[in-house]
Amino acid sequence: MLYLIGLGLGDAKDITVKGLEIVRRCRRVYLEAYTSILTVGKEVLEEFYGRKLILADREEVEQEADNILKDADISDVAFLVVGDPFGATTHSDLILRATKLGISYRVIHNASIMNAVGCCGLQLYKFGETISIVFWTDTWRPESFFDKVKKNRQNGMHTLCLLDIKIKEQSLENLIKGRKIYEPPRYMSINQAAQQLLEIVQNQRMRGEEPAVTEKTLCVGLARVGAEDQKIATGTLQQMSTVDLGGPLHSLIITGDNMHPLEMEMLSLFSIPDNSSESC
Repeated sequence: MLYLIGLGLGDAKDITVKGLEIVRRCRRVYLEAYTSILTVGKEVLEEFYGRKLILADREEVEQEADNILKDADISDVAFLVVGDPFGATTHSDLILRATKLGISYRVIHNASIMNAVGCCGLQLYKFGETISIVFWTDTWRPESFFDKVKKNRQNGMHTLCLLDIKIKEQSLENLIKGRKIYEPPRYMSINQAAQQLLEIVQNQRMRGEEPAVTEKTLCVGLARVGAEDQKIATGTLQQMSTVDLGGPLHSLIITGDNMHPLEMEMLSLFSIPDNSSESC
């Protein structure tokens, strides 16, 4: 059987008891290593689980999934995912591939950023469509996702922004030359996301458009949700461009209009001080 097991958001101990029992009896255990990260490394997980882990990068999962599924019809194979297994569409594809091969599967769920964002006090049922904010390049600066933010705000809904992660990425030169040389990992910060959003706001104004978000729009920055050093900060989009929330992973929420008084009261607990460059 193929087991897809969520690891939660914090450290090695966030795996469920059920998930841990399965990991310890599987023949092979893969660790998905590109859609998110925990606060601890592979070695710490191996020590706690009592099992060796096989790192599975994007290329292997998306292009060489048969290697992961090999013999899963006659033995148990575990595929570990930070957060919940269905936090990325890639993992649905793995299930579809297994099903076509006649391999049974089982999912062990866990906490995900999609529900853990409730820690800031915003009500989960008032979130609209989630968006991703990617690193801009000199030649690629997408703004199309902003339409979804506009639609959410028009409906009074909050927008969860998942920030870009670059793991095992190749430079254009190395990609063209076929060299397996990879860039250092990069994780988008709240500051970088806010700065890109502010530029989109300016671009829309220059085109004569009325932006759905302004420098004064209330936002929430979250860092390392689920970890012991979790950070939350509430302030304007302009303040988010300078606030320091420390290391990855970061997420950003753009709030909707007409918030409930309880939401406002909860957000006030995390207000950014007047000097927004200070660490929260």
